[in-house]
Amino acid sequence: MNAIVLHKSEILDIFSADTESELELPFIASGISAGFPSPALDFIDLSIDLNRHLVKHPSATFYGRVKGDSMIEAGIHDGDLLVIDKSLDPKDDKIAVCYIDGEFTLKRIKIEKDCCWLVPANSKYQSIKVTEENDFLIWGIVTHVIKKMV
Repeated sequence: MNAIVLHKSEILDIFSADTESELELPFIASGISAGFPSPALDFIDLSIDLNRHLVKHPSATFYGRVKGDSMIEAGIHDGDLLVIDKSLDPKDDKIAVCYIDGEFTLKRIKIEKDCCWLVPANSKYQSIKVTEENDFLIWGIVTHVIKKMV
């Protein structure tokens, strides 16, 4: 089974998650030193399957490709791949994929007593106040960001 494109837009592409495959890769359980070298290469006898590590709820997990720069101060950049879990409850300060007035957007959610705010992580953009007049849904919570290193 391959991932299926569910939605494409200028803001976000959303794909189904293919969790049927298994691919165990070498894993250094002791960690990799970012300071002085460590003898960790002697311990590459463990393996990790990224599907099992990154996807906790397979039937509710989707991937999204970021388009744009509204979340760069949160470390999320254009082209990053998101792991999105639709089964998680929205909580204040979580980064979420939201559907508002016919469009998907990626923002940090700020939940207040009488409203919800969608807060960008880039000073070039304004926060969006969600009111009863908006067609609004918190579609899923971002659990991981996967980056391509250049």
